[in-house]
Amino acid sequence: METARQARERLEELLVSPRGVRAAESQGRQRPEPECELRTCFQRDIDRIIHCKSFRRLKHKTQVFLQPEGDHYRTRLTHTLEVARIARTISRALMLNEDLTEAIALGHDLGHTPFGHAGERALNEIFPGGFRHYEQSLRVVDRLEKDGRGLNLCQETRIGILNHTTGQPRGSLEADVVRMADKIAYINHDLDDAERAGLLAPGEEPAVIREQIGTRNSERINAIVTDVIRSSGEGLGMSPAMSAAVEEFTAFMYEYVYKNPVAKGEEGKVGNILYSIWEYYVNRPEKLPEDYRAIAAEEGIERAATDYVSGMTDKYVMDVYSELFIPKSWQVR
Repeated sequence: METARQARERLEELLVSPRGVRAAESQGRQRPEPECELRTCFQRDIDRIIHCKSFRRLKHKTQVFLQPEGDHYRTRLTHTLEVARIARTISRALMLNEDLTEAIALGHDLGHTPFGHAGERALNEIFPGGFRHYEQSLRVVDRLEKDGRGLNLCQETRIGILNHTTGQPRGSLEADVVRMADKIAYINHDLDDAERAGLLAPGEEPAVIREQIGTRNSERINAIVTDVIRSSGEGLGMSPAMSAAVEEFTAFMYEYVYKNPVAKGEEGKVGNILYSIWEYYVNRPEKLPEDYRAIAAEEGIERAATDYVSGMTDKYVMDVYSELFIPKSWQVR
């Protein structure tokens, strides 16, 4: 009798074009395991990512603005969900594998540091081997989750997570979709958050953005996604006009938001805080949680301390820093 998984794999022969990745043709997992009767291999990857601890911690990690006052600013988790939705829309329209696309999107930022890219830059300077969040995301799913066993994801999901920033090594077309969806998501939602924060006034962006892409967040995303779907052939791309507008959009965001001294004024403190915590654990490995002490024994204390600090949420970093370095008040009784 045909299982639900087998029925879905058979359906993918119609829904997923030859340029996409069909679940039945996956390169498999690093550690072979029995197939699920209900879910394809990529559906299982989605579930493993959503249920892991690193995914839950994304809700307390900075996207762009450090500790903003307000409930409506994006976090690393809401960014991830927006990327996943944009990527699935593109994948469906191009007849690619939506499940693989979603798995890559949900896992692409699992290795991001506390305090956003400021934390990433700090750890890149601190850790002797250098730190890149996309490499750490792969390390999270391969090595750190499940008490060191990892999530044992499919090869296509793993490579998509690794190459979502640089495109190297070359992965699937689904991975290309996630990389593009990531950019579409962050330039648009970061503009929305910048306006909410008062860094930019509505309409302050260049005229080409308003005229070529749109004036509202939903309008801009729809315009770019529609252009991508219409312009993509064997590969993935945009029309020349949209590509130029998006590049100007990105340049504008870097100049007026990502490097804005008001928004980034507190980021100089991030390096000192993370370095102090990192150095504390490097000098006192016995203070690390047990699973990180195991990493220290196998791969060195600097690697273990970097894994531990990079996985912390913004709030937990401040709690640890306060516990380790801020004197507690006391009174004579």
